[in-house]
Amino acid sequence: MKLWGGRFEAGPSEVFETFSGSLHFDGKLIFADVEGSQAFARALRAQGILTDEECQKLIDAFREIGEEAKDPNYLAGANDEDVHTFVIRKLGEKVGGLSAKIHTGRSRNEQVSLDVRLYLRAAVDTLFGDIAGLLEALLALAEKYPEVVVPGYTHLRRAQAVLWQHYLLAYFEMFSRDAERLTQTRARINTLPLGSGALAGSGFPFDREAMARDLNFAAITRNSLDVSGDRDFALDFLYSCSTVMLHLSRLAEDWILYSSEEFNWMALGDGVTSGSSLMPQKKNPDSLELIRGKCGRVWGDLSALFVTMKGLPMTYNRDMQEDKEPLFDAFYQTSGSLRMAAVVASSITLKPEIPIEAAEESWVVATDLAEELARGGVPFHRAHQIVGKLVLESTKQGKKPSDWTARELAAFAPEFTGKMARLLQPKEGMKSRNLPGGTGPEAVREAMGEARRRLEDLRRHSR
Repeated sequence: MKLWGGRFEAGPSEVFETFSGSLHFDGKLIFADVEGSQAFARALRAQGILTDEECQKLIDAFREIGEEAKDPNYLAGANDEDVHTFVIRKLGEKVGGLSAKIHTGRSRNEQVSLDVRLYLRAAVDTLFGDIAGLLEALLALAEKYPEVVVPGYTHLRRAQAVLWQHYLLAYFEMFSRDAERLTQTRARINTLPLGSGALAGSGFPFDREAMARDLNFAAITRNSLDVSGDRDFALDFLYSCSTVMLHLSRLAEDWILYSSEEFNWMALGDGVTSGSSLMPQKKNPDSLELIRGKCGRVWGDLSALFVTMKGLPMTYNRDMQEDKEPLFDAFYQTSGSLRMAAVVASSITLKPEIPIEAAEESWVVATDLAEELARGGVPFHRAHQIVGKLVLESTKQGKKPSDWTARELAAFAPEFTGKMARLLQPKEGMKSRNLPGGTGPEAVREAMGEARRRLEDLRRHSR
């Protein structure tokens, strides 16, 4: 069945039929298509194009199609051009000639835009839940080890000591921003395109605001030409997914390193690792490596649609059919990766003594010493040089910070006082960093409480 054809003396070639068909991937839109068509039937009734009886008959038939579509094999063997023609064919089988009325005043261009928006709106809501699940797992992992100190890194070199909770809260912030970004994305998705026609607006005076309320859209689109050629909302969704994957990839990289024999801070659970077909001793972080690898795949989805859209003239062009596979793939991969990361986080066992020892044997306390000198009146540049020379001397002698006594410090440089020796322990220096956002114990305790409250807000928002 075609939704067009009167203009043509001959049908499309078999090669073109196969090349242009999209049912094999846009079938995922069938539930959105049914929901949107039911709302449009109600709009046609309001225009007097459908009687109450006809409208109810169509709505019931669409409901039946939606129920039947829950069968995963429902579309198997169908050779319709796309999901929209498939649904119309199924509608015709149920209500006969009445099915021909459903497209009165509606273009497939606006229908596709509506279906994709309905699909993406639900996808965003799913991702909200996935992000909340990961945030919960991160907070639980943080609460499991409340006082553990680990080295913080710059350039993958030990830099300053931080609390384990502070480290995990950094990722909490990243994924919280992702949720915020998705909220903004959802707002752009959540505008109703129905009533735009093919490009010039519908020839029927539909109440667009009423249709928006019917489908729970927050607003209507403002320009019919824009609707026909717009996939900005889809690019917003892909960008949001790409940023989520960026953060997941960084987290995966951290945990791949920290669970390696060289770091050995943590152990990953058996349920998220795999072995080697040859080497019996191996326990590989495959779950994290797959998350890291899928990041590139989702970025590719964004790039694919971006390049597709960049040279298109106003308004709709068939190139835009290529938006759906990247969208479906990005959603599937991002949702799966978030859920996988939450399971990994829940499986982790930290080995606190190892990162603590790494912090204590290195010079992550150097900045604490320099800042204490500065607080005592030593110009910071001079303080920096004094501590730098102390580190150099320690390196030559093979001494770690705790090997120095208060007397030895004072002998090394008169600017050092006896009280400063306490800062040779990483936990002591952190106490000076209790400003909001710092790694001081009080600041982190408050940040953990705030994170819990923010997570509950996100959960309420995503329900």
